[in-house]
Amino acid sequence: MSLAFLVTALVIVATPGTGALYTIGAGLARGTRASILAAFACTLGTVPHLLAAVTGLAAVLHASGVAFQTIKYLGVAYLLWMAWSTWRDTGALSVDTGAGPTSRRQVIVSGVTLNLLNPKLTIFFFAFLPQFVPAGSPHQLARMLLLSAVFMAMTFVVFAAYGAGAAALRDRVLSRPRLVRRIRQAFAASFVALSARLAVESR
Repeated sequence: MSLAFLVTALVIVATPGTGALYTIGAGLARGTRASILAAFACTLGTVPHLLAAVTGLAAVLHASGVAFQTIKYLGVAYLLWMAWSTWRDTGALSVDTGAGPTSRRQVIVSGVTLNLLNPKLTIFFFAFLPQFVPAGSPHQLARMLLLSAVFMAMTFVVFAAYGAGAAALRDRVLSRPRLVRRIRQAFAASFVALSARLAVESR
């Protein structure tokens, strides 16, 4: 495994995006355990995209404008729903001191769905992974799967670190209701911005 892959993957994972934002929000709203669950859920949401890239399904998605647009606008709609529920403090990022099954399930489902409904991830992995697998080399599939596993592990570790850092500030934040409201509104606005960016994405 090349150093170039590790460095590139780390830069990609560490760059704040939808998953990182969601994990940080979960840490602030619900604590360390929720942030770890959110990191796991966001990582799990990349699995279908990685498998699609490895098996070549990404080429089909790239070629089919209808399929790409359908998944893209489902993702846009879900991000807007996340923005609305965050603004109203009723969604997976609502402030919650409990850790019951319903709360955990909500965090996991939201995290998986956020990444699952982003068709750009499939196209990205389709273009990214093959660069580190020499053409004609033996065991290409095994190498692609190994790189995918490493990428997923890095995603989980980095997102969990983001979430844990946010959770460490949770008590200070929750003691200031006005700050909580402003942070919630900032997260809602960020989800709107991410939905707008996804809406204008092309294949």
